[in-house]
Amino acid sequence: MVVNVIAVSYGIAAAAFLLLTLLLLTSWRGRLHGMALTAASGITALWAGVVAQQASAGIQLSLASDMLELARNAAWTIFLVAVLSPYRKDSGAPVVQSRLLAPGLAMLYILCAAGTVYSRWILRDVDTQIYFMANFVGRVAMAVIGMLLVEQLYRSTPPQERWAIKFACLGVGGLYVYDFYLYSDAMLFRALNVDIWAARGMVNALAVPLIAVSAARNPKWSLDIAVSRRVIFHSAAVVGSALYLLMMALAGYWLRFFGGSWGSVMQVTFFAAALALLAGIVFSGTVRSRLKVFISKNFYNYNYDYREEWLRFTRTLSTKGPDLGERAVQAIADLVESPTGALWLSNGAHHALLAHWHMPDAAGSEPADSAFCSFLQGRQWVVDLDELEADPEKYEGLVAPEWLRKLPRAWLVVPLIMHEELLGFVVLSQPRSRIRLNWEVTDLLKIAGNQAASYLAQQQSANALMVARQFESFNRMSTFIVHDLKNLIFQLSLLVANAEKHRDNPEFQKDMMDTLDNSVKKMKLLLHKLNSGDSIEGPAPLSLDKLLAQAVQLKSQFEPRPTLELHDKGLTLLANWGRMERVVGHLIQNAIEASPRDGRVLVALRRQDENAVIEISDNGAGMTEEFMRSRLFKPFETTKSAGMGVGVFESREYIQELGGRLDVASRAGEGTTFTMTLPLNGARAGQRIDEQQEESA
Repeated sequence: MVVNVIAVSYGIAAAAFLLLTLLLLTSWRGRLHGMALTAASGITALWAGVVAQQASAGIQLSLASDMLELARNAAWTIFLVAVLSPYRKDSGAPVVQSRLLAPGLAMLYILCAAGTVYSRWILRDVDTQIYFMANFVGRVAMAVIGMLLVEQLYRSTPPQERWAIKFACLGVGGLYVYDFYLYSDAMLFRALNVDIWAARGMVNALAVPLIAVSAARNPKWSLDIAVSRRVIFHSAAVVGSALYLLMMALAGYWLRFFGGSWGSVMQVTFFAAALALLAGIVFSGTVRSRLKVFISKNFYNYNYDYREEWLRFTRTLSTKGPDLGERAVQAIADLVESPTGALWLSNGAHHALLAHWHMPDAAGSEPADSAFCSFLQGRQWVVDLDELEADPEKYEGLVAPEWLRKLPRAWLVVPLIMHEELLGFVVLSQPRSRIRLNWEVTDLLKIAGNQAASYLAQQQSANALMVARQFESFNRMSTFIVHDLKNLIFQLSLLVANAEKHRDNPEFQKDMMDTLDNSVKKMKLLLHKLNSGDSIEGPAPLSLDKLLAQAVQLKSQFEPRPTLELHDKGLTLLANWGRMERVVGHLIQNAIEASPRDGRVLVALRRQDENAVIEISDNGAGMTEEFMRSRLFKPFETTKSAGMGVGVFESREYIQELGGRLDVASRAGEGTTFTMTLPLNGARAGQRIDEQQEESA
């Protein structure tokens, strides 16, 4: 039974040191410290493996295992001397002179090797004091030397660097302390204690994770253990839960054994309560937070896995969820395990509360030109409110605003800086577990604040752009409506001007009534658009013959009177009657205004392949090439004293919307021709279409 225990114990030690050796070999970069550590770990794995093999085969300890043990001790001593050397000159701690250290250690190991050989070959069957002196005194001396070297290494290392070697000191020192205990006991009782010898393998295995942590922390030892914090966290949680359940099972068994008739009931009740307590602990945010902090502080060079943290931070800001302000607070709060927070964002004159995350009592606002905001913008510091209250001089005498001091459990103020300007700030509450604010934490919070500020600024720009587009759409619709009203007013003004001269003319009276009726209908349509907010009308098939005839008829009271020529009839177009009539009417009106009273305005319709071509020509003043190229189709550009410069622009926009084009040919003093080329909807005739057209009109 003891033989099996020894084999398992030393087998575990061999496997542990072999794994450490492989990790060191895969990351070794040729450095001396890494080579010494790899050699010491490999020799220890070989020694433990030989002892385990001999125990499993029932063989007593041989000279080979003894010599490997000496080699193991020598390898760890060489490693300690190599690590200790850089700290000798500057540490000021008393150390053995280097010119005496190496020869003295070499002489010690030669004597121990000689004593081992002498005791194994010559005194192996002699139970005398000389046997123990030769076999164990040297090993005790090696253990003492090893403990001294570990103590010198720790004392010689600068305090700010001890975090990198402290676990190695514990691990290697533990090997020597246990050897000292084992061989001192053997010298005292003149025999090896089998139980202490059997446990030695397990004790050696426990040193492996301690040495690995220090190797990972110290780049000179060249061990790069790429185990994520998430894996360590979940592994620690699983192992802890398993140990907890094991302890509870043992306690339940004890209750059942000593509980008499109530034993079974007490066992079940106790185990159920233990499971409930475990569930509460597992789902406790505070416990998880403290475990993460403990792992980060004791097993990693840095407090954060920056890749994981930045992925989580960006994912929180980018994915769908609550509003961006709340997600920004959550993303920053998660970096320091803060359970609540709130966001204040600039609205120009003040920084007002925009969003909160689990902080319903957040309130207050801060003027943008206050001393507090000026400090955040100028210094860009993360403000620790507890430290600010205890020692304001660290913050140049800054005083926190009254509303901020009233916030319960307020802890940190993180500035949101965008282009060196303070966009806002986030207030976080006290964390679930105590976190020490050092340069790493504050730098991470400042960078996270800058990133959140860019997201919030982008959202503000997008909202401002959306509002600007809404105003643009509204203003554009208003401009076109005003343009239509201007045309109606011009028609009515012309009627009033001609009424005194032609009021007794029946034909004038009829034209006047038609014009008034048409103007009233158009005004009602404009009012309907304004009330409903609908500026886009649906298209429908319309007859170009009837549309052009009506447009010409409405302009018949002007001089010169436009004339209509239909070279091809029965052409239909898929468009809105009102908007198409407005386009044609505007171009006819422009031609009339540009021509003298005795001039000519001609509207012609013809077919060209699958297109309808409408030409509106006049012999008026015409336009220059420069005006047509740079100003004609530009909104709000006009040569008319009372014009708005949107009619031609709107006409071209709608024609292009229908899939056609608007061309213009003009020469100064010779007249202008506008040509509309529009895709046909197909020849449509019949009473049904005529009725639809009349209803649309």
